[in-house]
Amino acid sequence: MPFCNNNRTFSTNPKIGTLRESSLHSALKSFFAQPGDELEAEVDGYIVDVKRVDLLIEIQTRNFSAIKNKLEELCKRHPVQLVYPITQVKWIIRVDKTGKTIKKRKSPKRGRIEHLFNEMIHIPELTNNPNFSLKVLLIKAEEIWIDDGKGSWRRKGWSIRDQNLIEIIEEIKFDSIHDYLDLLPSSLPMEFTNKDLRQISKLPIRLVGKMTYCLRKIGILKIIAKRGNAYVFMRV
Repeated sequence: MPFCNNNRTFSTNPKIGTLRESSLHSALKSFFAQPGDELEAEVDGYIVDVKRVDLLIEIQTRNFSAIKNKLEELCKRHPVQLVYPITQVKWIIRVDKTGKTIKKRKSPKRGRIEHLFNEMIHIPELTNNPNFSLKVLLIKAEEIWIDDGKGSWRRKGWSIRDQNLIEIIEEIKFDSIHDYLDLLPSSLPMEFTNKDLRQISKLPIRLVGKMTYCLRKIGILKIIAKRGNAYVFMRV
């Protein structure tokens, strides 16, 4: 699975975003744009983030289900690269209603490449289209919270107003279905269950289930047996 380390740092400004597009999305669009590219270009009735002569680039920070039909239609006629950022290091910045910073702290949560499957579960079959490729970015980012009383009860009413890109730590590109196999731990037995994968990877069982489901739909994992209520998988 080819990748390159960018370690590119972006200037940040912990302010409240005024556009529907997040600051993170805007920064990534600028990062990928090259001279001659068109931004927010219309292609086949859809608006794409970056239109290149030989490639369409679509940046999606969450919710692959929302763009499933769009990707399927565009991939019928054009090479399309989907870019998905996963926040590996996150700073939470609390601001008041005027945008003034109240508090800044580092989140204990760390994103992993395997978190891709939380979204990939919506489009696993698309990986078999030769026009489709995926690039996952592991990033450092700031998340701006505002005390407006409209947010989740988990955040005690604080709303997430914006996200700022700080740094791209690593780029991981998936050009073929076999690249996805590299996400399975090397120490995993040839035949394994979701429980085996959970124990080795230290991932939540729900995420492990999404992972094996996607790899089966992609066509690089198959069910060969059943142990009690657990399926036994093997690489194809």
